[in-house]
Amino acid sequence: MSFNKKIIIPLSFTICLLIVRMVLSGQLTYVFLAWNLFLAWIPFAISQKLAGVQNRWKIVLLFGSWLLFLPNAPYIITDFLHLKQRWPIPYWYDILLLFSAALNGLLLGLLSLLKVEKFLADRYGNRISGLLILCSFFLCAFGIYMGRYLRWNSWDIITNPGAIAADILERIFNPFDHFGTWSVTFLFGTFFYVIYYSIKNFINTKSNQF
Repeated sequence: MSFNKKIIIPLSFTICLLIVRMVLSGQLTYVFLAWNLFLAWIPFAISQKLAGVQNRWKIVLLFGSWLLFLPNAPYIITDFLHLKQRWPIPYWYDILLLFSAALNGLLLGLLSLLKVEKFLADRYGNRISGLLILCSFFLCAFGIYMGRYLRWNSWDIITNPGAIAADILERIFNPFDHFGTWSVTFLFGTFFYVIYYSIKNFINTKSNQF
């Protein structure tokens, strides 16, 4: 079974939880999770298109698009900010709903990273691929900050590039005025690094046992 089919199972579980919640409560409180999961699926889908691509400019376009949408995958972790008791739905149910959505987002991001790293390693070697993947962790974390706290979307880089560039440059040239930005970037980026390489090493260790 391919990754594309395997990922349907955990995604379906989260969507079922969301539908049941909407039916029982008569509210659309967490309906945004469906949209966020769709956005998280985009970098995963793009990563599946890289295999076999030979044209340099198409590679640049696909890789750039993947990197642009990648923060949407782990971004769902920050949706726990919305968690609070909302009757008549039990608190534990919403915890499970948000956790399953966040886990799916993280899973989609990690799977896309594995796919992209393999493609880059096969084409450009382990050193370049490792550097690009390492940079992607912290760019992804920076993107999460831009989305959660500055409320930018991935497509705003096309529709409103000037304002985004101004926000980014402000934080680069005045880093000490934006401690929160770099704290989120460093800690989330390090978290992604630890999780990614832990899972990758586990997969490699398990493969070598057979």
